[in-house]
Amino acid sequence: QVKFVESGGGLVQPGGSLRLSCAASGVTFTTSPMAWYRQAPGRQREWVATLIPSTGLRNYADPVEGRFTVSRDSTKNTVYLQMNNLEPEDTGVYYCNIFTEWIDRYPDPIATWGQGTQVTVSS
Repeated sequence: QVKFVESGGGLVQPGGSLRLSCAASGVTFTTSPMAWYRQAPGRQREWVATLIPSTGLRNYADPVEGRFTVSRDSTKNTVYLQMNNLEPEDTGVYYCNIFTEWIDRYPDPIATWGQGTQVTVSS
């Protein structure tokens, strides 16, 4: 059974930084494409970053391009999302998941969602 545990969220002022972690069991991040997603209150879940381990290719959604960086530690089967220069619009619950294809420009998640980690950007 695939399980994700996201952590590292918190309250940060605009311009600040956070590093989120996603620890996985039942799946190996060395072979499975993965994505970070977020959901703001009253909005649909959106993707923010993807990582293809076989190629090292990373993609970022336009709102976070240049500010967020996705990485992984294969020894810990954990992926990270380094978030810099945070903006209030980055507020939301952040999740990770694996995917096998893009559907309508969206990395289609295939596993059960974890509990997510709350990120709040506010002064």
